[in-house]
Amino acid sequence: MKILVVNNHGQYNHRIYRTLHYLKIPAEMIPNTTTLDEIKEKEAAGIVLGGGPSIERAGNCAEYIKNLDIPILGICLGHQIIAQTYGGEIGAAGVESYAKIKLDIIDENEIFKGLGPEMEVWASHKDEIKTVPKGFKLLASSSICSVEAMKHETKPIYGIQFHPEVHHTENGEKIFENFYGVCKDLHK
Repeated sequence: MKILVVNNHGQYNHRIYRTLHYLKIPAEMIPNTTTLDEIKEKEAAGIVLGGGPSIERAGNCAEYIKNLDIPILGICLGHQIIAQTYGGEIGAAGVESYAKIKLDIIDENEIFKGLGPEMEVWASHKDEIKTVPKGFKLLASSSICSVEAMKHETKPIYGIQFHPEVHHTENGEKIFENFYGVCKDLHK
C-alpha cells in the first residue's frame, strides 16, 4: 500500500514525502523520469505528483496521468499538469501568491472529507489553472485562484493548487490521510 511521490524539482517535494512518513503512510520518492514500467513494478497504491518550477521540467508526469490506473493527487504543478493533460488551460496567475489564504470548499468529496466548508492554506504559485478540463468538477476556490482544487468525475484523480504538506496549511495532513483512504478503498 505504498504511495509514490513524484519529484518535480519543487522546493516542497521532500516535505510531501516526510509528511507521509510522519503519518505512517508507506511512501517512496521517485524522479519524474521514472518509466511507466518501473512504476508498475513498484505496485503502488497511489501516486502524488509534487510541485515544481515549470511544466517544461515535468518529465513523464503526463504519461503517468494518461496510463496509470491508480489514484493520483497532483499538488501545485502536479495539479496543473493534470489539467493540461486533460485539455484544461493553464497560465500565469492573476496574483502571484506566497501567503496563507482562505480556501472555500465547494464540494467536500473524498479528499476534503471532514474539512469543509473552509480552511486556511498555504499558496505558493506563479501559474494556475484558467479553465477546468472537461470531465472534471471544481472542489475548491479562493479569492486569488478560481481553481484551487478539482476531481475527475469518474476516476480517482485529484488536483490541488495549494500546499497541504507545509505547517501553514491547517489540517493539511488530513488531505493526505483522505487520499490514502481512497487508495486503500480501491485496493480492497
